[in-house]
Amino acid sequence: MSQEFATRHLGVRADDRQVMLSALGLKSFDDLLAKAVPKAIQSERGLDLNEGQTEIEMFDRIREHANQNQVWRSYIGQGYFGTRTPTVILRNILENPAWYTAYTPYQAEISQGRMEALLNFQTMVSELTGLPMSNASLLDEGTALAEAMAVALAATKKKTARKILVSDGVWPQSIEVLCTRAEPLGIEVVVADLKNEAASDDYFAVVDQYPSKMGRVEDLTDILAKFKSQGAMAIVSSDLLALTLIKPPGEMGADIVVGSSQRFGVPVAFGGPHAAFLSTRDEYKRMIPGRIIGVSVDAQGGRALRLALQTREQHIRREKATSNICTAQVLLAVMASMYGVYHGPRGLKRVAGRVHEMAKRFGERLTSAGLKLVSDSYFDTVFVAANESQRGEILERAERLKINLNLHQPGMLGVSFDETLQAKDFQDLVFAFLGVEESFDNFESSGEYLWPSDMSRTSQFMTQAVFNDFHSETEMVRYITRLQAKDLSLVHSMIPLGSCTMKLNATSEMIPVTWPEFSTIHPFAPSSQTKGYASLIGELEKWLAEITGFAAVSVQPNAGSQGEYAGLLVIRAYHQSQKQGHRHICLIPSSAHGTNPASAVMAGFKVVVVACDERGNVDLNDLKAKLFEHGSNLAALMLTYPSTHGVFETSVKEICSLVHEHGGQVYMDGANMNALVGICRPCELGADVSHLNLHKTFCIPHGGGGPGVGPIGVAAHLAPFLPKHSLNSQVGGKRGIQSVTSAPFGSAGILPISWAYIAMMGRDGLKDATLQAILSANYIAQRLKPHYNTLFTGQNGFVAHECIIDVRPFKETAGLTADDFAKRLMDYGFHAPTMSWPVSGTLMIEPTESESLAEIDRFIEAMIQIRKEVSEIEAGKADKADNVLKNAPHSYTELLKDNWEHSYSRESAAFPLPWVRERKFWVPVSRVDNAFGDKNLVCSCQ
Repeated sequence: MSQEFATRHLGVRADDRQVMLSALGLKSFDDLLAKAVPKAIQSERGLDLNEGQTEIEMFDRIREHANQNQVWRSYIGQGYFGTRTPTVILRNILENPAWYTAYTPYQAEISQGRMEALLNFQTMVSELTGLPMSNASLLDEGTALAEAMAVALAATKKKTARKILVSDGVWPQSIEVLCTRAEPLGIEVVVADLKNEAASDDYFAVVDQYPSKMGRVEDLTDILAKFKSQGAMAIVSSDLLALTLIKPPGEMGADIVVGSSQRFGVPVAFGGPHAAFLSTRDEYKRMIPGRIIGVSVDAQGGRALRLALQTREQHIRREKATSNICTAQVLLAVMASMYGVYHGPRGLKRVAGRVHEMAKRFGERLTSAGLKLVSDSYFDTVFVAANESQRGEILERAERLKINLNLHQPGMLGVSFDETLQAKDFQDLVFAFLGVEESFDNFESSGEYLWPSDMSRTSQFMTQAVFNDFHSETEMVRYITRLQAKDLSLVHSMIPLGSCTMKLNATSEMIPVTWPEFSTIHPFAPSSQTKGYASLIGELEKWLAEITGFAAVSVQPNAGSQGEYAGLLVIRAYHQSQKQGHRHICLIPSSAHGTNPASAVMAGFKVVVVACDERGNVDLNDLKAKLFEHGSNLAALMLTYPSTHGVFETSVKEICSLVHEHGGQVYMDGANMNALVGICRPCELGADVSHLNLHKTFCIPHGGGGPGVGPIGVAAHLAPFLPKHSLNSQVGGKRGIQSVTSAPFGSAGILPISWAYIAMMGRDGLKDATLQAILSANYIAQRLKPHYNTLFTGQNGFVAHECIIDVRPFKETAGLTADDFAKRLMDYGFHAPTMSWPVSGTLMIEPTESESLAEIDRFIEAMIQIRKEVSEIEAGKADKADNVLKNAPHSYTELLKDNWEHSYSRESAAFPLPWVRERKFWVPVSRVDNAFGDKNLVCSCQ
């Protein structure tokens, strides 16, 4: 029974595994381990974890954790609000693997559905904020504010200014993340009352919040103009729901607007994941961080969507990048956009109006009872001045009613209203504050608002058909399903992306995410109410520490890129504690992920590139030369293991030892941890810190490009520097860096997924998963060997968990590029492998452990058949310009045209192998014209 789940997670059955092993001349996993993995890196002890639990046992255990959380009614607000996820969105998107198992939309032709949903998100954000350009989401509100600071710094004409002025009305957690980002860059954050602060040439940007943390709604036009007159850029953190009723920041002079879309149907989930946003003026569009969806055309001239502009600029610009954002929050942005579609502009105004009506009537009732409000102009948040006696009485009654209030302002109590409140909740709030029982019924908006009339919104928003046509359940389901049909995900076929580990996200792992004991907990709820989260997170951190060999783990970073950044900040803090703050050089191999150099620069380091040899390994001679040159100033080496080229470097321990000899620390990128779990621990190799991608190795789904979690594990000497959080004293080390994310535990709401995966796999299942991943990659490399050259191999000619095949020779022989291979695979029903990285013109393939032999063989057959198609071009049997690769993918619109203009048949275009007919994925658009999209940039619905 203990292996019940593991045998289902592993796609290859025992008999099929023997077939794969035999193809490699092996008899067992032990043989594979001896041949493929250097003995020197193998751990001397197994995992000290329990054996795997059955799904029933796991549910019983995680229910124990959930039951330790107390589900109180939280009116804390502060950027996190109760919301109702429309059930049609809950069932058909959040709980639907067709949406949550899709990959980032780098292959546009098979990602049209989620890109349309993201285009809706961009349109909704742009129109609500009053600015023409928006990105397709960021990690959280604090991160969005920090990214806005980076945009302002890059855009300012005041090149010597290094100060940013921040209103004391901004969320404290956002200010903390901003300060974390600013300090390594030499930016001074000044927090003040903007009304009383004089404009100065020293400031390159000013930040305000609207409505403020105290709930105030006031016109920012004059305040922003005062600082803009001195050349500062104006950044406003705002609330999308409030903006349906109040004047948008773009109409008051804001240059950049940021915020969170969480209250648009996304559960609060102890702090995340939620989709933040950033909108800006047109002149700053090429500086926008993260991803942007743009409208282009396909080869048939039809409308087609694509990722626009510098959507992977950290991979292109590397150490010159201004952002390391790689993972977005696509699944959550899709949910928020669908919330907008579901409600439409009238429905959103109705929700906002009801929320405001409750807040207004509550304030009026307290005022009539003699209590003093902090502000008389507010949207959803009421702060009441309360002396110690009043405070004690109110809190005692609130506790009896299981109500959480905002206690973060001295001498005050705050209440933030949201759409979940009913008449009974309002009645209980009145009783908590006044000690009287009264009945209340209708809270529909009266149309009378507390702010001045000239502050009410007059501009229209979300007038497009998509926000006005799908309000019935029938139409909403049909719209979601139409978009779903345009996307290829793991429900269709394997997604063989190297370094991305697109593996099974089991339904049992996903189920607890939606339980109210996890999904409705406020991130700033008292620790007495979050013991279940504490026990689950503590257990998960302990397991991850055992798997990696590190002394301590922090789950706060809510993306792999954030994990990189946090790990480097921890190293920086350690050096400073040793009075070695001058150490600022970060060595990075030339093959590293593009986020590595971007993260290093953001952490205040100078990047020095180390060469790789012809086998893809770190060039030891060049490393030694760089260490000799920079040893006294060496801060860290960033290293990916197994290497970015998909091999186990035998010199990894020597590399780490050399770095330590020169006083540096080793940061290990954990993107390839799927090749290590159960057989090797990063700490035992010599790493001092490593981030893990829970959305890769530990089964959190990609969600079409997010969410993710990127926790860091650290050796004992770095544990005191793990990130803290100003609103939770139980987080981080004694000398910890400031928080890197808005919530104390980052995207805590999806941690139950990884917890469930480890619990059900157990020590043996986790090791078997690693070995099966290695076996599957080597099987593919071996089967493709007669047809393609595998670019890099390790000892005994084996690869790790992924392999790179070289298609560069075909440019000369057949006029083909890696792009052509990628697009042709779509006609066979497959997503492309990772393209042109880490070596331009190649394909990196990673099958993972969760794909069956039948599926792997289908992929291999597709690649072999494509090679035959290439041979026909090489032999002159197929036209070099008009062939099945150059014209791929073949959309259904093209295939159904009356006039077929190609020199090959429709049959060979659409059904190149017999089994394709049975499982055909109909590509919705032909090849997308990237250049047209950038030259004619359109990033919103028309």
